[in-house]
Amino acid sequence: MLRFTRCSLTGRAMISRGSPEWSHRLDLKKGKKTILMHKLGTSKPNNALQYAQMTLHDLTEWCLTYSLWPLTFGLACCAVEMMHAYAARYDLDRFGIVPRPTPRQAEIIIVSGTVTNKMAPLLRNIYVQMVNPKWVISMGSCANGGGYYHFSYAVLRGCERAIPVDFWIPGCPPSAESLVFCLHTLQKKIRWHEIQKYSVRG
Repeated sequence: MLRFTRCSLTGRAMISRGSPEWSHRLDLKKGKKTILMHKLGTSKPNNALQYAQMTLHDLTEWCLTYSLWPLTFGLACCAVEMMHAYAARYDLDRFGIVPRPTPRQAEIIIVSGTVTNKMAPLLRNIYVQMVNPKWVISMGSCANGGGYYHFSYAVLRGCERAIPVDFWIPGCPPSAESLVFCLHTLQKKIRWHEIQKYSVRG
Protein backbone atom coordinates (compact mmCIF):
# COMPACT_ATOMS: atom_id res chain seq x y z
CA MET A 1 0.00 0.00 0.00
CA LEU A 2 1.45 3.35 -0.98
CA ARG A 3 1.53 6.13 1.56
CA PHE A 4 0.53 9.50 0.14
CA THR A 5 1.37 12.86 1.63
CA ARG A 6 -0.97 15.76 1.09
CA CYS A 7 0.19 19.14 -0.21
CA SER A 8 -1.57 21.92 1.66
CA LEU A 9 -1.61 24.45 -1.18
CA THR A 10 -2.46 22.42 -4.26
CA GLY A 11 -4.23 19.45 -2.70
CA ARG A 12 -2.38 16.96 -4.91
CA ALA A 13 -1.25 13.58 -3.65
CA MET A 14 2.43 12.84 -3.97
CA ILE A 15 5.05 10.35 -2.80
CA SER A 16 8.12 11.63 -1.03
CA ARG A 17 11.37 10.32 -2.48
CA GLY A 18 12.74 9.28 0.90
CA SER A 19 9.85 6.97 1.75
CA PRO A 20 10.21 3.18 1.48
CA GLU A 21 7.39 3.17 -1.08
CA TRP A 22 9.60 5.10 -3.51
CA SER A 23 12.40 2.53 -3.37
CA HIS A 24 9.81 -0.25 -3.72
CA ARG A 25 8.51 1.40 -6.87
CA LEU A 26 12.02 1.71 -8.29
CA ASP A 27 12.62 -1.99 -7.62
CA LEU A 28 9.26 -2.75 -9.21
CA LYS A 29 10.27 -0.75 -12.25
CA LYS A 30 13.55 -2.65 -12.56
CA GLY A 31 11.74 -5.95 -12.22
CA LYS A 32 9.17 -5.08 -14.85
CA LYS A 33 11.78 -3.99 -17.39
CA THR A 34 12.53 -7.62 -18.20
CA ILE A 35 9.14 -8.35 -19.82
CA LEU A 36 10.44 -7.83 -23.36
CA MET A 37 13.59 -9.80 -22.49
CA HIS A 38 11.35 -12.65 -21.37
CA LYS A 39 9.50 -12.49 -24.69
CA LEU A 40 12.80 -12.64 -26.55
CA GLY A 41 13.92 -15.59 -24.40
CA THR A 42 16.97 -13.88 -22.94
CA SER A 43 17.93 -11.94 -19.83
CA LYS A 44 20.16 -9.47 -21.66
CA PRO A 45 20.75 -8.67 -25.33
CA ASN A 46 23.05 -11.12 -27.05
CA ASN A 47 23.43 -9.29 -30.34
CA ALA A 48 22.81 -5.95 -31.98
CA LEU A 49 19.33 -6.94 -33.21
CA GLN A 50 18.06 -7.75 -29.71
CA TYR A 51 19.61 -4.56 -28.37
CA ALA A 52 17.86 -2.55 -31.10
CA GLN A 53 14.55 -4.28 -30.35
CA MET A 54 14.80 -3.49 -26.64
CA THR A 55 15.83 0.10 -27.29
CA LEU A 56 12.99 0.61 -29.78
CA HIS A 57 10.53 -0.97 -27.34
CA ASP A 58 11.61 1.40 -24.55
CA LEU A 59 11.41 4.37 -26.93
CA THR A 60 7.86 3.53 -28.00
CA GLU A 61 6.87 3.05 -24.34
CA TRP A 62 8.27 6.49 -23.54
CA CYS A 63 6.52 8.12 -26.51
CA LEU A 64 3.20 6.49 -25.65
CA THR A 65 3.48 7.50 -22.00
CA TYR A 66 4.04 11.19 -22.69
CA SER A 67 1.68 11.67 -25.64
CA LEU A 68 -1.68 10.41 -24.42
CA TRP A 69 -4.53 11.80 -26.50
CA PRO A 70 -7.95 11.54 -24.82
CA LEU A 71 -11.34 11.88 -26.46
CA THR A 72 -13.51 13.94 -24.13
CA PHE A 73 -17.01 12.46 -24.08
CA GLY A 74 -18.78 14.92 -21.80
CA LEU A 75 -22.46 14.21 -21.15
CA ALA A 76 -23.38 16.11 -17.97
CA CYS A 77 -22.00 18.16 -15.06
CA CYS A 78 -18.75 16.17 -14.75
CA ALA A 79 -17.73 17.55 -18.14
CA VAL A 80 -17.27 20.96 -16.49
CA GLU A 81 -14.61 19.51 -14.17
CA MET A 82 -13.03 17.73 -17.13
CA MET A 83 -12.79 21.06 -18.99
CA HIS A 84 -11.39 22.63 -15.82
CA ALA A 85 -8.52 20.09 -15.92
CA TYR A 86 -7.45 21.51 -19.30
CA ALA A 87 -7.67 25.13 -18.12
CA ALA A 88 -4.82 27.29 -16.84
CA ARG A 89 -4.67 25.97 -13.26
CA TYR A 90 -3.97 22.31 -14.08
CA ASP A 91 -3.02 22.56 -17.79
CA LEU A 92 -2.85 18.92 -18.86
CA ASP A 93 -1.23 19.99 -22.14
CA ARG A 94 2.11 20.38 -20.37
CA PHE A 95 2.10 16.63 -19.65
CA GLY A 96 1.48 15.74 -23.30
CA ILE A 97 -2.21 14.99 -22.67
CA VAL A 98 -3.91 16.78 -25.55
CA PRO A 99 -7.64 16.26 -26.26
CA ARG A 100 -8.50 15.10 -29.76
CA PRO A 101 -11.75 15.78 -31.63
CA THR A 102 -12.01 12.42 -33.37
CA PRO A 103 -11.91 8.85 -31.98
CA ARG A 104 -9.50 7.71 -34.70
CA GLN A 105 -6.78 9.90 -33.18
CA ALA A 106 -7.53 9.18 -29.51
CA GLU A 107 -6.17 6.49 -27.16
CA ILE A 108 -8.30 7.32 -24.12
CA ILE A 109 -12.01 8.03 -23.88
CA ILE A 110 -13.17 9.92 -20.79
CA VAL A 111 -16.87 9.25 -20.21
CA SER A 112 -18.13 11.95 -17.87
CA GLY A 113 -21.83 12.14 -17.20
CA THR A 114 -25.06 10.18 -17.44
CA VAL A 115 -25.13 7.57 -20.20
CA THR A 116 -28.69 6.97 -21.38
CA ASN A 117 -29.93 3.84 -23.13
CA LYS A 118 -30.10 5.72 -26.44
CA MET A 119 -26.55 7.02 -26.01
CA ALA A 120 -25.04 3.57 -25.26
CA PRO A 121 -24.90 2.34 -28.90
CA LEU A 122 -23.25 5.59 -29.97
CA LEU A 123 -20.71 5.27 -27.17
CA ARG A 124 -20.00 1.72 -28.31
CA ASN A 125 -19.51 2.85 -31.93
CA ILE A 126 -17.07 5.55 -30.84
CA TYR A 127 -15.15 3.01 -28.76
CA VAL A 128 -14.88 0.62 -31.71
CA GLN A 129 -13.49 3.42 -33.92
CA MET A 130 -10.60 4.05 -31.53
CA VAL A 131 -7.28 2.43 -32.40
CA ASN A 132 -5.39 0.05 -30.11
CA PRO A 133 -4.03 0.52 -27.51
CA LYS A 134 -7.05 2.22 -25.94
CA TRP A 135 -8.25 2.88 -22.42
CA VAL A 136 -11.55 4.01 -20.90
CA ILE A 137 -11.96 6.31 -17.89
CA SER A 138 -15.38 6.47 -16.26
CA MET A 139 -15.62 9.83 -14.50
CA GLY A 140 -18.27 10.55 -11.89
CA SER A 141 -21.09 8.72 -10.16
CA CYS A 142 -23.44 8.83 -13.16
CA ALA A 143 -20.91 7.22 -15.50
CA ASN A 144 -19.86 4.72 -12.81
CA GLY A 145 -23.27 3.43 -11.80
CA GLY A 146 -26.08 5.76 -12.82
CA GLY A 147 -25.68 8.16 -9.91
CA TYR A 148 -28.84 10.04 -8.95
CA TYR A 149 -30.60 8.56 -11.98
CA HIS A 150 -29.74 4.95 -11.13
CA PHE A 151 -33.39 3.84 -10.93
CA SER A 152 -34.53 5.70 -14.05
CA TYR A 153 -35.83 3.58 -16.91
CA ALA A 154 -33.83 5.59 -19.46
CA VAL A 155 -30.38 5.50 -17.83
CA LEU A 156 -27.64 2.92 -18.29
CA ARG A 157 -26.42 1.85 -14.83
CA GLY A 158 -22.74 2.30 -15.51
CA CYS A 159 -20.95 2.77 -18.81
CA GLU A 160 -19.16 -0.58 -18.32
CA ARG A 161 -22.37 -2.19 -19.58
CA ALA A 162 -21.57 -0.73 -23.01
CA ILE A 163 -17.75 -0.64 -23.12
CA PRO A 164 -14.97 -2.13 -20.94
CA VAL A 165 -13.76 0.39 -18.35
CA ASP A 166 -10.16 0.59 -17.11
CA PHE A 167 -10.37 3.37 -14.51
CA TRP A 168 -13.23 4.67 -12.34
CA ILE A 169 -13.15 8.14 -10.77
CA PRO A 170 -15.74 8.43 -7.96
CA GLY A 171 -17.48 11.62 -6.92
CA CYS A 172 -20.42 13.84 -7.80
CA PRO A 173 -18.79 15.65 -9.44
CA PRO A 174 -15.19 14.49 -9.01
CA SER A 175 -12.62 17.23 -8.83
CA ALA A 176 -10.29 18.09 -11.68
CA GLU A 177 -7.42 16.93 -9.44
CA SER A 178 -8.92 13.44 -9.45
CA LEU A 179 -8.82 13.34 -13.25
CA VAL A 180 -5.25 14.63 -13.29
CA PHE A 181 -4.23 11.99 -10.75
CA CYS A 182 -5.96 9.25 -12.77
CA LEU A 183 -4.18 10.26 -15.98
CA HIS A 184 -0.83 10.37 -14.16
CA THR A 185 -1.53 6.89 -12.77
CA LEU A 186 -2.22 5.67 -16.30
CA GLN A 187 1.04 7.19 -17.50
CA LYS A 188 2.98 5.46 -14.72
CA LYS A 189 1.34 2.11 -15.39
CA ILE A 190 2.21 2.33 -19.08
CA ARG A 191 5.78 3.34 -18.28
CA TRP A 192 6.26 0.55 -15.73
CA HIS A 193 4.75 -2.18 -17.92
CA GLU A 194 1.83 -2.78 -15.56
CA ILE A 195 -0.81 -2.69 -18.31
CA GLN A 196 -1.18 -5.11 -21.20
CA LYS A 197 -1.31 -2.33 -23.76
CA TYR A 198 -1.52 -4.31 -26.93
CA SER A 199 -4.35 -6.61 -25.91
CA VAL A 200 -7.24 -6.25 -28.33
CA ARG A 201 -10.51 -5.77 -26.51
CA GLY A 202 -13.57 -5.71 -28.72
